[in-house]
Amino acid sequence: MGSTRPVHIYVDGSCGENRNVTSDTKAGWGFCVISEDTGSGNGKGILLTESFGHVVTDPEDGGFLGAEVGSNNTAELSAIAHALRWVVLEKGIEAAIVRSDSTYALNIASGTWEAKANQELARRVSSLWREVSGLIILSGEHVPAHTGHRWNERADHLAFRAMKGESPLPLQFWKPGKR
Repeated sequence: MGSTRPVHIYVDGSCGENRNVTSDTKAGWGFCVISEDTGSGNGKGILLTESFGHVVTDPEDGGFLGAEVGSNNTAELSAIAHALRWVVLEKGIEAAIVRSDSTYALNIASGTWEAKANQELARRVSSLWREVSGLIILSGEHVPAHTGHRWNERADHLAFRAMKGESPLPLQFWKPGKR
């Protein structure tokens, strides 16, 4: 990358039935990394990478991050965790802005709030946040949900499809608002 222009990382989580959640409740996470994003929501910028998956609640599973249940909150936190792991492994990133439609997840990740539930997941995510903050310039920003913001909608699409166990549409065939 070379410059200190930040990459914008849009994260989202999805849970089909977010009431009476259990460890069997299906939830998914997604993130997309954008360079040269203006932040305005009109889809400017270049998609560097995207990733998605399901929230792992089984401590025996190698992908377990500490989520006790599948929920919107554990999905949002899982998305941030996976995005931060990407930053740690990626070379040349000097600054990143994590953009989420979940104020809760941003505040838990950055250590502003303390989690009342899924504390192991919250600890791991905030530990990753501190680690990444020591490596690069890292900040979080809230972005309104479901307002047509292209990259936030893309992260939503990735998370929704992961929760459903389906593949996301390739970017060239996908339109904002299409879950």
